Amino acid sequence: MFERPRQGEKAILVHMNMIGMFEPATLSEFEELASAAGVITVGQITGTRQSPDPSYFVGKGKLQEIIAFVQAQPVEVVLFNHTLTPTQERNLEQSLGCRVVDRTGVILDIFAQRARSFEGKLQVELAQLNYLSTRLVRGWTHLERQRGGIGLRGPGETQLETDRRLIAERIKAINKRLEKVTQQRKLGRKARQRAQLPVVALVGYTNAGKSTLFNCLTTAKTYVADQLFATLDATLRRVQLPNKIGVILADTVGFIQQLPHDLIAAFRATLEETRQASLLLHVVDASDTDRQWRIEQVNQVLADIDAAEIPQLIIYNKIDKLPHCLPHDESGNNATQVSKIWLSASQGSGINLLQTALAKYFDKEMVHHWVKVPVQAGELRSRLFTLGIVLQEQYTDNGDSLLEIQMSAVYFNQLIKAEPTLQLIQPLASLYQTS
Repeated sequence: MFERPRQGEKAILVHMNMIGMFEPATLSEFEELASAAGVITVGQITGTRQSPDPSYFVGKGKLQEIIAFVQAQPVEVVLFNHTLTPTQERNLEQSLGCRVVDRTGVILDIFAQRARSFEGKLQVELAQLNYLSTRLVRGWTHLERQRGGIGLRGPGETQLETDRRLIAERIKAINKRLEKVTQQRKLGRKARQRAQLPVVALVGYTNAGKSTLFNCLTTAKTYVADQLFATLDATLRRVQLPNKIGVILADTVGFIQQLPHDLIAAFRATLEETRQASLLLHVVDASDTDRQWRIEQVNQVLADIDAAEIPQLIIYNKIDKLPHCLPHDESGNNATQVSKIWLSASQGSGINLLQTALAKYFDKEMVHHWVKVPVQAGELRSRLFTLGIVLQEQYTDNGDSLLEIQMSAVYFNQLIKAEPTLQLIQPLASLYQTS
């Protein structure tokens, strides 16, 4: 597995502005990543290049500057805000005399520290092993010798080949376990589809406030922290909107610029909740001066996971941190449609506007009726409850069940045709009175 740095290691950050490749805001984000990984930053080295050096990523002059800094300071690790090739990483470690970790390695380390569920740990380990398998030559060049001894003489296999084989076997085993998790999630999605419960997925840049908003809408108590990648495990809760429509709200992992492809592949089961959603709530930190750029980065990741075509509702969160009033041209609200909502999940302001917008969005696809289920149709009554479409139940004098149900119009029409014993009745005023 990827060697995780010890907490409190002293590090220097290296960031090169590659013309046309990186945004200026990336360095400050990398500082947050380093802090989230638990290292202590003792210095930064920046520069500009047209293209990476194939051997060291940086040029000779910048390499000497880094070497001088490492020799003058108690540096234990050098973090590069870039993706390094195995050759570049190996050459840099030989020249600097200390460990070198690239941006992908830092993100993997954060994920390794934050993973809590069994599935999350498996996903992180898979990403780590895929990452490590390309870098074995960096740490095992001294073990290229053949195995020998009585009964073991001959070509055999090198230690490096052995480790590659063991990693490949472990990757295969993890993929089998994750496939079981994927099947379990598919069963859960099929149950929700039978009940015609739409899924609303929270997406957005990391630390935009998705989990805080999730807790506010669901009264759940998922982990919330002012740090990058506080949430790794997808959490689903049922939410009832003001018009009594039920939806499934999904809290998902935050995105970031250059999210490692190994992580995207490893978290495919979790990200499937996003791909299968009926609506995306794209949460944006309204107080972030680079919010438009971060919106573009999230949309790019959504395109990478084939979720770009899913409708979005932009949620500008953290308005309590804004020093001025909302821009008039960015309100996003009009008489016919709401495309943007400004709120503060931490203070609860604007949540009612979001709930109303969600209710209006899904209202056109749902029907709300009272039906009567005869007393002898107990199996049908049980199935309706299992589907999660029953809002309340009352009884007639002869024991028949009067059910207030809500579901998609398509499924409701299918249900009425398939179940002749199910009787559609008018929602009398007395039915709304609880016994």
